[in-house]
Amino acid sequence: MRDTTEPRMHARIEPPSEGDRLITANIGPHGELVALWSTPEAAAALTARRTGPGGATFALARPERPAAARLTRHAPHARGFEAVVDVPDLGLAHCQVQPLPGDRFLVVGARCTWTPAGAEPNARVIDSTGQVVAEAVLGDGIEHVATTPAGRTWVGYFDEGVFGNNGWGDPDLGGPEPVGAAGLVRFDERLERAWDYPGSTGFGHIYDCYALNVADESVWACFHDGFPVVRVAEDAVSGWTNKASGVQAVVTDGLRCALVGGYGADHDRVVTGLLTDRGRLDVRGTTRLALPGGPAATGYTVTGRGDVLHVLTGTAHLRLDLDQLFA
Repeated sequence: MRDTTEPRMHARIEPPSEGDRLITANIGPHGELVALWSTPEAAAALTARRTGPGGATFALARPERPAAARLTRHAPHARGFEAVVDVPDLGLAHCQVQPLPGDRFLVVGARCTWTPAGAEPNARVIDSTGQVVAEAVLGDGIEHVATTPAGRTWVGYFDEGVFGNNGWGDPDLGGPEPVGAAGLVRFDERLERAWDYPGSTGFGHIYDCYALNVADESVWACFHDGFPVVRVAEDAVSGWTNKASGVQAVVTDGLRCALVGGYGADHDRVVTGLLTDRGRLDVRGTTRLALPGGPAATGYTVTGRGDVLHVLTGTAHLRLDLDQLFA
């Protein structure tokens, strides 16, 4: 296997209006890119943090002032926009975006505070006119959000979403069990909770969902502790042991598999192998991502959708598929 593998440039993520700042972007179930934009002034509100007594900073659940935004959907195999939607006041901070059937968008804030008065919704469905047509509570500590072709939503949680924070699981407040206590949850088309990852699968509990790949209506995940590769199909769980830790993305066609990322200097590592019927990943090789900026590159995100790795760095959308990695 080559020492490095270079993802191919797929598209430049163009702003819908001059001066718009890219807040976040992600990949939908058909390979389409969706993005959230705002003005520089609104961007500060949509990404605001507060500083605690000890100097640590925490992401806010909601902007402290009204913040307008734009949502865009980009065609999977062509330049330009399939949709541009103006949202007068987004109402959520530190968001992820996904497409939904019917030309709708799902916007989810990473944080959600519970108080004795209840929890404020941190998910909004926005239609093609920019109107909020549905809201839901998806819980605190959200790491990944990915929708399916049928409009279901998979959510992976980081440790605070699993063990509790922001009032969730707080015995002094009488806080309820965190929505994300299972680490991985599926919500139905109405954003009602439909399935939780069971702790009795034999692959361990999810303490932090590091990687999530939603392919059609199935999902692949890799998580702390142990970093097994796990597949959920029709609510049945199967899995494979794996020795690579800190994995940030899973790319697979069901037989071939690539695990992307790791801790520290292994942030650009790619481990490739086969998912065997013995329940383990049979490693075939290791390579490194050749990214703009070289080995010291930072500020990029990696996302698996089926057998394709999507790399988003700045306004560049790069792609790398399993055929390239196994060539």
